[in-house]
Amino acid sequence: MRLDQRLIADMIEPGTRVLDIGSGDGALIDHLFRMRGCDARGIEIDMREVTRAVAHGLPVVHGDADHDLAHYPDGAFDYVVLQRTLQAVERPREVLRQMLRIGRHAIVSFPNFGHWQLRLMLLFSGRMPMTSVWNTQWYETPNIHPCTIRDFLALCQEEGYCVQKWMAVDEDGERAPWRRSIRLANLFGEQALFLLGRKGDC
Repeated sequence: MRLDQRLIADMIEPGTRVLDIGSGDGALIDHLFRMRGCDARGIEIDMREVTRAVAHGLPVVHGDADHDLAHYPDGAFDYVVLQRTLQAVERPREVLRQMLRIGRHAIVSFPNFGHWQLRLMLLFSGRMPMTSVWNTQWYETPNIHPCTIRDFLALCQEEGYCVQKWMAVDEDGERAPWRRSIRLANLFGEQALFLLGRKGDC
């Protein structure tokens, strides 16, 4: 599994109900089922990935976070996961609202557009940056809503969500020295993970 998937798995209590949005080939679902005894299932927009997951016996359905979450009943899951997909959805605010309607907790991971390397690339080249995390040309990228860690926190505050846990890491999994400072995390963290609760859960 990718680093962010391993960290997400560590946030999820064993034996819980999990919906993984943007589940890809189902690696996280498979891990949660085998190692943590979770009732885990996925929704994925790429039909090829759905086919791969189903071929391995994983409960993944073809669907779109922007339109299909509305069909799930309130409180259907303990955790709803959105892994590296927030920046690619059409309506991030509405997707988060739906996640915390159908789940008690939401776990969101996304690449941080505030990372210092991206800032320098924009400053000195005047062009959209290319890194190991942001690795697609601007005219081909699925990322339509890049955001920074501070942007995401501001949205959570506006919506009244409870940030129960957060971390910023680089691609190698290093967290220090910025794990307690949002400003440093926003500057040095390549990707971010947030565990959110509903309004009033803090």
